[in-house]
This record gives sequence, C-alpha cells and structure tokens, in this order.
Amino acid sequence: MQFSDLVLSRRLERAEGISCLQYAQARRRLLPKSEAAWMECGGANVVFDGVDSPCTQTFGLGIFEELRPEVLDTIESFFFERGAPVHHEVSPFAGVAALGLLCSRGYRPMELSSVLYRPVEEPTAMAMGGATVRAIGQDEADIWNQISARGWAHDHPELMDFLSQFSSISAAREQAVLFLAELDGKPGAAGVLCLHDGVALFGGATTLPEMRRRGLQGALLQGRMQYAFDHGCDLAMMVAHVGTDSQRNAERKGFQIAYTRTKWVLGK
Repeated sequence: MQFSDLVLSRRLERAEGISCLQYAQARRRLLPKSEAAWMECGGANVVFDGVDSPCTQTFGLGIFEELRPEVLDTIESFFFERGAPVHHEVSPFAGVAALGLLCSRGYRPMELSSVLYRPVEEPTAMAMGGATVRAIGQDEADIWNQISARGWAHDHPELMDFLSQFSSISAAREQAVLFLAELDGKPGAAGVLCLHDGVALFGGATTLPEMRRRGLQGALLQGRMQYAFDHGCDLAMMVAHVGTDSQRNAERKGFQIAYTRTKWVLGK
C-alpha cells in the first residue's frame, strides 16, 4: 500500500508539473511566436503559458527543496517580467514554514483541490453497453479536439474558441495519450492520459451532451487504466475541486484522497 507522505506527494506533483510544462512546450511548437517559457527553480516546475492560462503557475514548490525567500524572488521576477500573476499550487507537505513565508510576502489562498490516487491494476472485465475505447494517433487528433471542446463548452458556449485552442494544444503534448470512446462506432467522449515516471495522470474526460449517461465515461476510465497497466505505471492520479461530483466519481472508482492542495496568489 502506498501511504500519503512526502515521497508520494513528490511523485504526484512532479507528474502534474511535467504535464503543465509540456503544454507550454507544445504551445511553443505550434505557435513559435508565443512567449511560452518554463524553468525549474527551488525544485519546482515554473511555467508561463500566457497571462490568462491556467497552466501559468508553479508545481512542487517547497517539497523538493526548502522554500527560501531568494527562490520566491526568482520565481516572482519570472512572472512579473511577463506581466503575469504569480500562482503556486502547494502541497501541504511543503510544511508550515513554507506557508508562513508565503503569507508574510502577501500571498493568499484562492483555490482548494483534492489530489487523488490509487494503484494501477489491470481492470476487470465489465459490461460497457456497446461502448469501445481506443488510444488514437495524431491523425485523429482533430476529431478528439472537436469532441473535447464541444463537451467542455456545453455549459459555457462563450468559451468555445478558448477550449478549442486548449484542446488542440493539449493533444500535441509529449507523453500525452489521447483516447476516444465510441458507441456503435460513433465517437462520443474524449479523454487523455499523461505518463511520467510510473504515474498516470488522468486528465479531464468529457462526453458530448447528446451521448451522456450511456457508459462512455466509465469506458474511458477502464480503457485508460488498462493502457497505464500495460505501460508499466504503478500509480494513477486525478485532481478535482474539493467536494465536487468529479471528486465523488473518482472515489467511486477506487481513488482516494492523498491530500488537499492549496493554490496561492500573490496580492489582490
């Protein structure tokens, strides 16, 4: 059994940090004139993907090295020079001293998330009601992008352009594996898996509105778990806002909460 401790937190935070970094790298490849940039400082992954991008933040602050004022000086300058707010996703295993330092410099908490994990095991056969799941190549990335954007934009159609670009860049990341779930041969749901050092990060999966409640989400989870098992991963990871349906659904699928993480912002 893998207990929730500093060792586990380092693996999980690094996996998500690398996924975020690879998003910025994919943006740079697709949009060479973009100002996407990244570095490592104080053991943390530091990523700038645009002023308003959710990927513009740090992961792993204070859990690989002791957090010191000079580390924050360097990271803050990195974001200030690019006109971006300073955001840090911070594991509780960074410790009280690190959180105290953030408070003393004018940071405040802005978001809480549950980091969930479970062992990767070969899934047992289950009835999927005619649904099938498969990993796809870049030749089908456009289909994946369309389904992903449409699924996420259903409740917020005003975000369609943003979500279309976000999906296309997500699909271009290194070590990201795209999955389609189909019902009677018709694609209806999209999901992604990011692999790093034995950790399989289950990214947000979404279903087209007209094909919901037909087993596609369960099929996507099973298909991705099988892929993680086949490729030697031992840990599966998800992140959800605290107390949401997403968290409860993950727990129903055998994930448990490793810790509650805090996102901090400087000022405001």
